[in-house]
Amino acid sequence: MTLIDRYVLGLYLKALLMSFLVMAGMYMLVDVFANLEEHIANSADYRFKVPHLLADYYGPRLLWVFDKTAGILAASAAIFAVTWLQGTQELTAILSAGIRPTRVLRPIFFCTLIVAGLGVANREVWLPSFRSQLARNAQDWRGDKAKNCTPQFDPRSDVLLSGKKTIGKEKRIEGPMFRLLSPEFATWGRQITADSAWYLPVDQGRPAGYLLSGVKQPANLASLGTLLIAGEPILLSPRDTPWLKPDECFVVSVVTFEQFALGNGWRQNLSTKELVHGLKNRSLQSGADILVTMHGRFVKPLLDIVLVFLGLPLVLGRASRNIFVAGGVCLGLMATFFIVSLICQGLGNNFLLRPTVAAWMPLMIFGPIAFTVARPLWD
Repeated sequence: MTLIDRYVLGLYLKALLMSFLVMAGMYMLVDVFANLEEHIANSADYRFKVPHLLADYYGPRLLWVFDKTAGILAASAAIFAVTWLQGTQELTAILSAGIRPTRVLRPIFFCTLIVAGLGVANREVWLPSFRSQLARNAQDWRGDKAKNCTPQFDPRSDVLLSGKKTIGKEKRIEGPMFRLLSPEFATWGRQITADSAWYLPVDQGRPAGYLLSGVKQPANLASLGTLLIAGEPILLSPRDTPWLKPDECFVVSVVTFEQFALGNGWRQNLSTKELVHGLKNRSLQSGADILVTMHGRFVKPLLDIVLVFLGLPLVLGRASRNIFVAGGVCLGLMATFFIVSLICQGLGNNFLLRPTVAAWMPLMIFGPIAFTVARPLWD
């Protein structure tokens, strides 16, 4: 690595760090003041009070901010580094020495690949490990407040899970009402209602599912036997399940409590491996939105790189070297880029485009443009 490489690299990293601090700082500032009372109340559970709570609360959220802004950070850092070189006439001096522009920009290209790679690692490893913290907000940080829930369909057992409220800390559903959609459930009736349902994970041979207590329907629960579909137990009755009480039954389900309580938003922090596994074992419905999300994971790092290749030629080809004008160009480019990406995503989620086409469409639009405008850098 030459002296010029280290200098350009230093400019890029400083701009990258400043961009991230500005974005993360703005997010934290707004959020802290919006939830100040809740943070003070929740800090009573922590040894070091408010600082400890803020680290626990905002640590995972900074990873979320990085996930949403990785492409913007890489592009803005590249644009500001090049604008700085132009503004101080250092780039002119370097190029007049016969050094090609691509050679000067090589550290920026290399760092852009690293930022795209960190974005992938963030989505696939770090964010899924903090899924629990990201699912809770300041108003329900302890998870002890009742929240509304969205009905979720279990495609594996043909059971529609719904209820009045959910309590996250206890993994409990208040007033559960599970609709039995398959004709094979005829002996159990059309639905199961109870006072409460607790989600229980896999344990000692027992499959994951929901333990319903205070069962009201079916009224003849005590006389019903365990119901199996394709040899797999789905509805466990107290008549032939010793660990169940007389007013309890157990519904085997691949829909986890987090999935039930958070609805479709729960999918955003799943890794690609978990998404693929969920589609294979039918714990996730193969809807258009999830296919757009999954294909979007493959496209995202490529789009982050394309954004940099779109921005650099615009800055290098401009006569003006004002850093504020460069900032305006940067904002305009990113706004256009993300508006097109959101439109394509919306078209895919609403079946107006095939999910795979919707996910890859931004790359098909901006990829050739980036290649065309960046080609003179090599020529």
